[in-house]
Amino acid sequence: MKDKNYKIVSLYSFFPFHENLILDLKDKLLEIENENDLSGLLIFASEGINGTICAEKNAIDIVINLLKKYIDNRNLNMKVNFSKKKVFKKLKIKIKKEIVTMGVPEIKPSQDNGTYIDADNWNKLIRNQNTIVIDTRNHYEVSIGTFKNSINPNTKNFSEFPKWVDDHLDNYLENKESTNIAMFCTGGIRCEKATSLLKKKGYKNIYHLKGGILQYLDDMPKEKNLFEGECYVFDKRVALDQALEQGSYSICHACGMPVSIQDQERKEYIKGIQCHFCIDQFSDDDRKRFEERQKQIDRLKVENHKIYKD
Repeated sequence: MKDKNYKIVSLYSFFPFHENLILDLKDKLLEIENENDLSGLLIFASEGINGTICAEKNAIDIVINLLKKYIDNRNLNMKVNFSKKKVFKKLKIKIKKEIVTMGVPEIKPSQDNGTYIDADNWNKLIRNQNTIVIDTRNHYEVSIGTFKNSINPNTKNFSEFPKWVDDHLDNYLENKESTNIAMFCTGGIRCEKATSLLKKKGYKNIYHLKGGILQYLDDMPKEKNLFEGECYVFDKRVALDQALEQGSYSICHACGMPVSIQDQERKEYIKGIQCHFCIDQFSDDDRKRFEERQKQIDRLKVENHKIYKD
């Protein structure tokens, strides 16, 4: 780890967060950013904190110590990773209605949610024939990696999940009273909120993977790992492999979909301009704009490389 200068911390916490404290914390974090090489994305709302930060260790320590003062000794649900490069351009702080958007304001994850399950017990739970496993992530995340035999709701975003529950969940339950419902996501926040939704709707035996896929991959030895593929992350790394190193996917800068090495070899793929996912989505004028943007990106890379060499 000595050659990896940047520490990346994903975190979230559900708790009542008052507006004046939200603004106060935002100001303090922007002060830290001015004095340190701090980047990332943080989302604040009346229901808590969610996000990922990237910086050298001393700056991360300052931020975490600050956050702990605001969350009143609650768990920050941190997942830690390392990188030789920054995985965000700068620090963005967004104040929203929800820290992860579901659109069901009456649920309170900080007060009522399902049962946390750690990595070892997760393996036992999802092997149980009386358990259904639901991936609460978006369809493009599921497409690059998931747990075998898990149910894919095929949602474009998390706010579609409640409707999927209403329309489809009962079809998977042989016995609503006794079937285990196990849910997971990237870092734990979406599946935790999903358990709160299901409890509100009267479902029982509801479980969620503590710390999500990222914590599972960190905790689980390779020979016992039941996750297949790579895990999508919302930063420049795009996806992490099972050793939590940067994986094999990149982003199509036209449509934002993750594309594999094999996808990039397809005839439809033109770097920065189109991929097989978006071949029919854009006009010729759009593609001309994308092409010009890619030329500018390539020029900047060449110029920066020359500066670095000189």
